[in-house]
Amino acid sequence: MMAKRAIAAQDIADVLDHSLLRPDITVEELKYGCLLAKEYRCVSVCVRPSDLPIVTRELQGTDVLCTTVIAFPHGTATTHAKLFEIQDAVSYGAVEVDMVLNYARLLSGDAAYVEDEIASAARAAHDGGALIKVIFENYYLSDLQKIQCCRMCKRADVDFIKTSTGYAPGGATVADLKLMAAHAQGMRVKAAGGVKTLDEALAMMAAGAARIGTRASKEILQQARARGDSLFIE
Repeated sequence: MMAKRAIAAQDIADVLDHSLLRPDITVEELKYGCLLAKEYRCVSVCVRPSDLPIVTRELQGTDVLCTTVIAFPHGTATTHAKLFEIQDAVSYGAVEVDMVLNYARLLSGDAAYVEDEIASAARAAHDGGALIKVIFENYYLSDLQKIQCCRMCKRADVDFIKTSTGYAPGGATVADLKLMAAHAQGMRVKAAGGVKTLDEALAMMAAGAARIGTRASKEILQQARARGDSLFIE
C-alpha cells in the first residue's frame, strides 16, 4: 500500500485551471472569475478566445496565467484555422492553449491527418512562446486510441495531454488519468470535465493529473482550506 502524502491547499490551487468557458458567460462574470482566481491563487484562468483582451487586462501584474481554447469544443476546424487561432491567441496574451484534436478523423482511421495537425499546432504554439495542451475527448475513444493519441502527442513535443472538453457526455475519469499518465513519457496530464469537489480533485491528482480544469475552483479550495492539515493524496 502506498503511503499518503500530505499537501496544502495551495498545492491544489497550483494545479487548477479555473474554467470560464460556459457559452453564455458575461463580461462581468469573466471579471469576477479573474478576481476569484487571483484571490485563491489558481495557476491559470481558461477562457474563450474572444475574451482574451478582457482577461489579460484583469490578470495583468499577477502570477495567474492566461489560457484559451482552440477549435473548441469539437476539434473539427481545419488545420489552417487551428494554426491561425493559436497565433491569434498568442498575440492577445495567451501563454497556454488547449487544442481539441480532430477525434472524428481519428475515429475514421486517418491517424496521419491527426498527427500532422498536432505537430503543426505544437510548432505554432512553441514558436509563439506558449505551451500546448491537446484535448483527446476520451469519451469517444477506446483505450488503444487514447494510447495512440499519447504517442502522437509525444512525437509532436506536446506539453500537456488532456482528457476532455467538459462538453461531451462524459468527462475525466480516474481510469483515464492513470492510463494517460502511464503513457505520457514526460508530458503532463490535465483532467477536465466533471471535477467539482475537493475529493474528486484529490483523486485526479493521485491518478497523475498535473492540471485540473474546473468551474468549481472556489468550492474546491474553500473545502481544502476548511480541511486544513488533513489534506492527503494517496
